[in-house]
Amino acid sequence: MTTPRPATPRPATASRRRSQWTLRRRLVVVLVSLVAAVALAMGTVTTLALRGSLVSQIDQQLTAANMRAERADPNRAAPQGLTTTDGGTVTREALPPGLPPGARMLGQPTGTVSVFAPPDGSSTLASYLDDDGQTQPLSSAATSTMLDLPHDGLPRDVDLDGLGDYRAVAVETAEGAVVATALPTDAVTSTVTQYVVVEALVAMFALLAAAAIGLLLVRRELRPLDRVAATATRVSELPLDRGEVVLADRVAARDTDPATEVGQVGAALNRLLRHVESALAARHESESQVRQFVADASHELRTPLASIRGYAELVRRLPDEVPAGALQAMGRVESESERMTGLVEDMLLLARLDAGRPLATDDVDVAVLAVDAVTDAHAAGPDHVWRLDVPVTDDDAELLVTGDEDRLRQVLTNLVSNARVHTPAGTTVTVRVRRSAGSVVVQVADDGPGIPPELRSRVFDRFARGEASRTRNGGSTGLGLAIAHAVVSAHGGTLDVDCATGDATGTTFTVRLPHASAGRPAPAAGTAPAAAPVPLVEPEPVRA
Repeated sequence: MTTPRPATPRPATASRRRSQWTLRRRLVVVLVSLVAAVALAMGTVTTLALRGSLVSQIDQQLTAANMRAERADPNRAAPQGLTTTDGGTVTREALPPGLPPGARMLGQPTGTVSVFAPPDGSSTLASYLDDDGQTQPLSSAATSTMLDLPHDGLPRDVDLDGLGDYRAVAVETAEGAVVATALPTDAVTSTVTQYVVVEALVAMFALLAAAAIGLLLVRRELRPLDRVAATATRVSELPLDRGEVVLADRVAARDTDPATEVGQVGAALNRLLRHVESALAARHESESQVRQFVADASHELRTPLASIRGYAELVRRLPDEVPAGALQAMGRVESESERMTGLVEDMLLLARLDAGRPLATDDVDVAVLAVDAVTDAHAAGPDHVWRLDVPVTDDDAELLVTGDEDRLRQVLTNLVSNARVHTPAGTTVTVRVRRSAGSVVVQVADDGPGIPPELRSRVFDRFARGEASRTRNGGSTGLGLAIAHAVVSAHGGTLDVDCATGDATGTTFTVRLPHASAGRPAPAAGTAPAAAPVPLVEPEPVRA
């Protein structure tokens, strides 16, 4: 039993390549393909009709030539009405008893093949006329081919040895003799070949003209679609993720005619832009209200938190004896109030950054910030291995950036603290500072267990926490990395995270800030203006 072979899947390379073609190219290809198909169909039909007509003419000449060959048969009575040169009637007795081979060629065109096989089986007469009109003997193979033809008087294509392609016909006379005649088809083949060549050249010129004209026409007809696409491209390049967004771009009225397909697309795009603009305006209003609420709540919470801390500290300092349980409870109240104060400060900072509140623009030495961050981290986490990699240079401006020193210090503190809190004891943490192509790059790398895959995509989201493989030795609000990302973005920089894959471990946070010589980067063209700063009133905290 034969096992059927599995079907081989067709490669998708060709279809993928076709799917990547532009609409303009596909339309031109379709147009040229249609012209080529029409030209091929017309060429095929006309070529077959021409060849049929030429072969029909050959067949008529062949029939007439065969009839002349029959009349030259000495054993057959002469047809009635045939006269001699002197006006007398030719009779059977008037024909000589044995005609030479050339007698059958009288009046025949050059290239004619004539074969006569007498009924008594005597020698067959077979000859052909060469280009000079001289009678030449026919080869035995060609003679056999002629005699093997059916004696039905119908023309057929034959290939005669040494002569080429012929149309031949064979008949059997009433006396039993076989008369076969053939005419060459070289003229037909030559004529058809020349016609095909001319037709191919004309078709090629027509295809080139169709491609050129089609490309111009398609390009002209698709210009409205290009304008619609340009409008969509400009809108897609606008920052729509935050802030107040104004979508001023619209498709021109001439490209929104509902009677055309492109006009329908343009009108639909305008409707979509209106809906998106309304949705973005509603979102911005909602964000502004939430931002204002967070800012107001943060301000309102700072005062009572300061009071709580003050009263807790006051209780611990009372001269009267306080029970140990009460002192412990007051300590916990003071600790939690400090933690809540830090959370409020973080939320207030994020509210300021979201509102687009301007930051300070001083020259900040990133190397100094890195040294301070590692020093503080070493004191807070002596169970970790801390390493500092800062280049030694005589240029004091080598690692300068323009920005808010307090906020940038907070970025490094948050990153180093994140590595300390979320990695086990013994982990090596390296803080590396480098100058790279107009930027200052800071890397905080650890060889800890890494960040869980499900958390990597939202590691910079607010209140994002993960406990899969990184140990949490203390409380975390989940705002540290979000604040670091917001501060770096406000300085025109980037903050990325790179986690090891496979069996490798470790996490690397990379901060890239513009060098002070490059200045603060200007907003990109088309960027929406920053949201108006939320008015924040910061009352002095009440101290106990």
